[in-house]
Amino acid sequence: MNIARFSKPLAAAGLLVIAAAALIVAFNGLNLGIDFRGGTLLERGLPGVVTADEVREALADPSLAELDLGRSVIQPLEESGARETVMLIRTPALEGTEGVEAIDAVLEARFGGVSVRRTEMVGPVIGRELVGRALLALALAAVGMLVYVSLRFEYRFALAAVVALVHDVFLVLAVVSLAGIEVTSAFVAAMLTLVGYSINATIVVFDRVRENLSLRKGSLDEIVNLSVRQSLARCINTSLTTLFVVGSLYFFGGSTIKDLTLTLLVG
Repeated sequence: MNIARFSKPLAAAGLLVIAAAALIVAFNGLNLGIDFRGGTLLERGLPGVVTADEVREALADPSLAELDLGRSVIQPLEESGARETVMLIRTPALEGTEGVEAIDAVLEARFGGVSVRRTEMVGPVIGRELVGRALLALALAAVGMLVYVSLRFEYRFALAAVVALVHDVFLVLAVVSLAGIEVTSAFVAAMLTLVGYSINATIVVFDRVRENLSLRKGSLDEIVNLSVRQSLARCINTSLTTLFVVGSLYFFGGSTIKDLTLTLLVG
């Protein structure tokens, strides 16, 4: 099968996908979470062993409807045996102390007691700073990979790798934008994971191309076809095993990591 003969139409299609994805993100925007927009951080100790889903159900109490807690991020921090579970709750910005007191009252009524460990307000300035740092992390990762591939292979290989990387990142961002998935710090971790997987798959093929260029005679198209065929089974097997694991986490891992695993699934 002559795979290389499809290179030009596939490259054009890839550039169109990048352009379309960039337009979707630009016009539709991203659903920034509390980590980036600012909000209120509550660290509370609850008696016994308590799960994040149980706390989420408690925050859905009708008396808290005005506080818009549906998008709150709930993270268990530690369990002190069977005596107490420490929960970190990030909510939209709560004005004054009435909202915090109302949440504590509902938690106490539901779980039989609440120990207040920490209450902090995260302003939008901190949120913008986190956005800047997240973008900087992605940019540094891309630049570092460009330098690495340039040194290990050739500049043209590095350019192709970065274009493929941009394609993968923008495609995931477009899906996240259309699906309205909340962008949190966990999402940044997922994107950095995808960047690593993307560049790894690209380097596997490039390494085979470089090896065949030094060992075999033939045109570049013939070498590329051979290299892709030699790498295809490995790439498919790696992707499938990762897909099975991430799929299991998405369907059975609970609501806390659903957005994270959906991002990984798309990637």
